[in-house]
Amino acid sequence: MSLSHGCCPVMVPFEEVLFQVRKALQVSPILLHELLRELHEANVFSTQYYQSLYKDGEIGEQRLCEVFCNDGEDLARRLSLPIWQNWDICQSILDLALSKEEDLVPSADAEWQDIVSDLMSELLPDNVILKYLESPESIEDDFDPTVLDNFPGDTDITCTPVPENTTFLDGVPPKKPKIVHKRRRKRSNSTGNRKATVCPESPSNRCTPTITPESSFSLSSNPFQHVLRIPFSPPLLPPSGGSPLQIIQTIGPYTPPLFGTVVPTGPTYVIVSPQCVSPGTQIIPLSPAIGTVAPPELTGSVLPVGSSSDSACQGSPTVDTLSPTKDLQKNNDSTSPKTEKKIRPEAPECVKDYIHHIKSYMRDVCCSMRGGMGMESHYVDAHLVQRKLLIKSGKNANKCLEKELVVLSDSERKKAKLDRSQLFHNSDSKPKQSVALLGKAGAGKTTFIQRLCLDWASGSLPQFQFVFLLNCKILDLTKSTYSLKGLLFDLSMSPRCEDSDSVFKHILSCPDEVLIIFDSFDHIKDFEGLLQSPAKSHTNTKYTIKQLFSGLFQKEILSGCTLLIATRPKDVLNQVLRKMDSLLELCGFSPEDIELYTSKYFGDASLQENALKQIKTDRYIFSLCSNPLLCWTTCFLLEHQESCNDLPSTLTDLYQRATSKHLQLASLENSSLCKNRKQLDIPQLCKMAWEGFKNHDTHVNPGSSTELLDCALKSGILASYKTSEGQENHFADLFTQNLLSAVHLVQSKQVNEKMVVANSVVHQKKRKVQGESQDVLQRFVTGLVFQKAPDGVSILDSSVNIKAKRKAVETHLESMKPSDLVPARLLELFHCVYETSSAKFAKLLLKNLPDNLSFYGMQLCPSDVYVICHLLRYASTLKRTFSINLQDACIPISGLKELVGLKCIKAFWAHTADTIGLWEDLHQSNDELNLKSAIEKFTLHPFKATEGYHIESLPVLVQIHREKKLPMSELVSALDKGVPALRHLQRLEFELGVQNGPELFPKLVEVLPSLQSLQHLDLEKNQIGDSGAEKLAGVLHFLECLKLLNLSQNLIGDAGVEKLAKALASVPSLQSLSLYGNAIADIGAEHLALALPDMNFLQDLNVAFNKFTDLGATKLGAALKNCTGMKSLELWNDCIPYGVFEHLRLQDPRIRSL
Repeated sequence: MSLSHGCCPVMVPFEEVLFQVRKALQVSPILLHELLRELHEANVFSTQYYQSLYKDGEIGEQRLCEVFCNDGEDLARRLSLPIWQNWDICQSILDLALSKEEDLVPSADAEWQDIVSDLMSELLPDNVILKYLESPESIEDDFDPTVLDNFPGDTDITCTPVPENTTFLDGVPPKKPKIVHKRRRKRSNSTGNRKATVCPESPSNRCTPTITPESSFSLSSNPFQHVLRIPFSPPLLPPSGGSPLQIIQTIGPYTPPLFGTVVPTGPTYVIVSPQCVSPGTQIIPLSPAIGTVAPPELTGSVLPVGSSSDSACQGSPTVDTLSPTKDLQKNNDSTSPKTEKKIRPEAPECVKDYIHHIKSYMRDVCCSMRGGMGMESHYVDAHLVQRKLLIKSGKNANKCLEKELVVLSDSERKKAKLDRSQLFHNSDSKPKQSVALLGKAGAGKTTFIQRLCLDWASGSLPQFQFVFLLNCKILDLTKSTYSLKGLLFDLSMSPRCEDSDSVFKHILSCPDEVLIIFDSFDHIKDFEGLLQSPAKSHTNTKYTIKQLFSGLFQKEILSGCTLLIATRPKDVLNQVLRKMDSLLELCGFSPEDIELYTSKYFGDASLQENALKQIKTDRYIFSLCSNPLLCWTTCFLLEHQESCNDLPSTLTDLYQRATSKHLQLASLENSSLCKNRKQLDIPQLCKMAWEGFKNHDTHVNPGSSTELLDCALKSGILASYKTSEGQENHFADLFTQNLLSAVHLVQSKQVNEKMVVANSVVHQKKRKVQGESQDVLQRFVTGLVFQKAPDGVSILDSSVNIKAKRKAVETHLESMKPSDLVPARLLELFHCVYETSSAKFAKLLLKNLPDNLSFYGMQLCPSDVYVICHLLRYASTLKRTFSINLQDACIPISGLKELVGLKCIKAFWAHTADTIGLWEDLHQSNDELNLKSAIEKFTLHPFKATEGYHIESLPVLVQIHREKKLPMSELVSALDKGVPALRHLQRLEFELGVQNGPELFPKLVEVLPSLQSLQHLDLEKNQIGDSGAEKLAGVLHFLECLKLLNLSQNLIGDAGVEKLAKALASVPSLQSLSLYGNAIADIGAEHLALALPDMNFLQDLNVAFNKFTDLGATKLGAALKNCTGMKSLELWNDCIPYGVFEHLRLQDPRIRSL
């Protein structure tokens, strides 16, 4: 729609938009690429669809030609629909593109004029035609010699529609729109340069153009045409092996009906392609939002934006984006040629020596972990989990990668675990050239990479001759002074190479044997545009680090090398990870890993036993130890604290104690401080941490006090890295830097209360997300404000008065409205309240919580579960109960068991597979009381299936319901009445879309007979077809309570409606039925009309935009007279004459257009 002078929207006929798109598809390739890019940037096209045509940074001309020639009309219609829906944006873009095209048109009176070949000319070059035209012996049997005498000197192009009753020489009319080429070429200059020309075929202003229907838009032909058959050699023939190409002369010149210019007269010649092209499918618009106004142009070929079925479906489902080239991509993938084994050049002795040198260097550097522990003796092998991305499209699709990772149940995560040896060859046995290693702060990504480098140095990764490790913390991203050679030899952790030219030359000869690792990839700032302007030269051309990475990633340089990046998923919000070959998540420590690590940390057996006992006794500390860094911190504190002290109860207290102990030990080792009895300048260190946090940087100013830097380095608070310009000091980890930043905010007199509140707790209004770093800072600031001054050595100054800042944070906490928070912010609020260690604020939080808690989509770790459970235990004193949504929460079975066991939880909804796993765990432990409670608390209402795993586990749940027992067990008394969640489910929305819907719909049909209380069944836009409709018809009689059935846009035809019509009468309670946007013709409408009188309670029927004509509409209108209870019948479609429709509407006002 377009807006005119700020007035009401004016509908533009769909056919006019389709005409403009057809015209735009015939522009020059350069302009077409620019047009599609502008439409994508304007959010008219989804990212998924645009990327289906996108290849290596630009639209592939040959690929686009194939798509347009093979499926031109279908492509035009697919593009037209989003353009028509966003016409106010697209009109100016199309006009600008077409105006650019007209600028390329030569003057009309030019006597000699050459043209750029169009799509058909690309398939049949001029030199091929001339080769056979100049060979009389090859055409004398099939060609009339007088035809060549009729060739005029100039050239023109026209598009000529052909009547449907045209007779074709081969008896087979073409199936797709063809372009008729009228060529007039000077014989003596047939090979000259060709310039672009454009067909001026725009319609009259504000008038709907007359477009020839798709079925009749074809090549011109008649019984009197001259035919020239060109017997091409096999390489020039199409792969289908059809008849040869034909050049056909028409009986006389055609006058283009849509042209606005005068064209010279003369004979017309057409080139007929023998390729068989499948007919395009019509793209039906989506259902509208509530309150959509019907367009006035119902008499034209205008498809409205939707059906009225959504008025009953209060949710607005996610749109599934179709890729018109999906099948083509699959075929290309399946027929990829086998790669031949390359012959590797023999490595020179200098290269072998350097490889030996770098391996020796790696063994020395990577043999120890933080705290001086040996890699071989203390490393605990963490498992990897294969993750996949749920690609989203539309506005803000790149804003949070973590939410786009496909959620795995606890059992699925266990099945998806991989060993370190499977990093580059996972389950599908295909080598991965780009791998992303994901993990939260402290998960052990850097340690894992060190272990990987040590494996390579020990000969465990024979597929790589070279491994280059780059630490993104110390890379200068601003300078444009780096080459690929400099990146590998000067900026990586590799030792100095004496003959770098020879080694680099060998690297270029075998790029597939090179592994380049980017550690701490989340330290790269400004991810937007990271893949733009990639480096394209291996030589000494100077680039930035980003350009070099982009060139490596997009295979512009060193194509074939393997890339590994390690990053925090919540901080890297860009499209790089979407294009990775493999996404692997580094798992935290399991309970068994915690015990193993603790036993390795403490060499003495008595110390091991005592430490494990303390850790297991404190459930919060034990949950924190699932993070390897926090597990090391806990062990360090246990090693150095007094035996009588208890373990910390909060994360803030844990890190405050550990950091203070680190500084205390380091200061004792510093002889200068001990001799002069100086105190460390802790406030200065905290200020440096805060400045770095604000700039998203871990680098420490080198101009700081020497004693301070030396002490911080010895304590492990800072880490030193060797760079090309010397040594750089950085904060060792995120937790340490954030704790010191929080100390600065709380104790510095230069920071006011407003600044403290801005960086503590969470806020109602949405702020710019800073990732995991912001979350940790909020917890530390809140914890320090409420923490009492500790005894002994501490980084906190007990003499500083922080009452005003504490009061400001208290006021902010009291004003919070948890019911308005999204799940991520609600979880952070729980953590901040827990850090206060205050029962007052815990009760205040529970008092203001909504009855329905949602942690939907949050990946809950053990510490998250503990904090939620700890605070919810205060609900008993307030006599409050809650229902909790844990769907897609990746919660472990142990955590789910703890949450469900709370008395204040009256209902929960979790992953079906995890819920069944919880029941089996309780049954095996003979905990029948909690098993019965867990079965009764489980709910599915309302059930909204948006991913395949939402449906795949339902058949198992139904089997449990029917058999009244768990899998692999005997009868369970708690299941005497089945599964209450299935018996009480009233609303089900099946939103898997056209990609997964048809495949998983049979699983849903299998479940439906058990949903006897179901009232609302929404199956819109899943393309279940006639077969799916028949399956559904077989189970409808079980749904005795069903009131609404939405089957819009499912490709249901007459056969499917026939089955449905017979079954719908067996649903006595049905009140609303939508069959909008299907393929129902007159026969299907007749079956529906016969069944209408038997639907006693039906009030609303929507069969708009189907394929039945006035015959079907008349029968439905006649049946409506016998349905006194019906309130509305929507049956408009463009196959019904408008006069007939108006007549029916006058006879019965219940008949509506939309």
